[in-house]
Amino acid sequence: MYDGEPNQGMRCIIEIVNRFESDLEFKIFDVRGKAEIPEIREYDLFISTGGPGNPLEGDNHWDLKFFDFLDQIWIWNQNHHEKKHILFICHSFQMACKHFGLGEISKRKSTSFGVMSVHKTLEGMDDPLLMGLDNPFWAVDSRDFQVLKPNKKKFKLLGAKIISLEKIRDHVQYERAIMAIRFSDEMVGTQFHPEADPESFLAHLKKPEVREKIIAAKGKRKFRTMLEHLVDESKVYKTNEILIPNFLRNAIESIREEKIKALT
Repeated sequence: MYDGEPNQGMRCIIEIVNRFESDLEFKIFDVRGKAEIPEIREYDLFISTGGPGNPLEGDNHWDLKFFDFLDQIWIWNQNHHEKKHILFICHSFQMACKHFGLGEISKRKSTSFGVMSVHKTLEGMDDPLLMGLDNPFWAVDSRDFQVLKPNKKKFKLLGAKIISLEKIRDHVQYERAIMAIRFSDEMVGTQFHPEADPESFLAHLKKPEVREKIIAAKGKRKFRTMLEHLVDESKVYKTNEILIPNFLRNAIESIREEKIKALT
């Protein structure tokens, strides 16, 4: 979903997936650039990445194919014992929320960028995606858009649950953005970037134009705090080590159990 833009996210995701090389083989699809969509019968689990731009805009080709892909997974999971598992990240998460009608996607008044605290909801306390993370936990946030105003009727209809929210900001009156949703047992997504590691984010912050932009917007003190959070092993490093591996491990175990059942 990166639309050809240089990024660290894919490197991070591949590094995490390679931790499971004895269990997984993977293929990369260029959804936005080439309108490549996986054939769901051929794969068991999917990670849909973040990416640049407005999640409300597409070209009426790749985006429609992506939405059809989401419907295929949903319908498949309603009709088969062997489920398809998918994790949505940032841009993909926003598009999935739009497609399923779970909330309002709107442009933020200013870019949210940096290492942020993320708070679990009551439903998130026991969610398998977030097991092993503190409350709040820390993650890299980089977005110009956000998901707000959850549609309670749609959440109830789908059986979806909000499992984490934006950091508490007592000094402003803005509604807290939805940071993670459990769409179903097999479909889950995050507004933040769980794939990010300190190495990738530090490389980004070292770019002069990025450093100057952050300091101009947030000040030198906030920039130094951001760097401190990155070297703290209990923050971004911990989320990178736990969240996506939780998704992969749980999906692999579920898929294996269903395959064993099918043989007995």
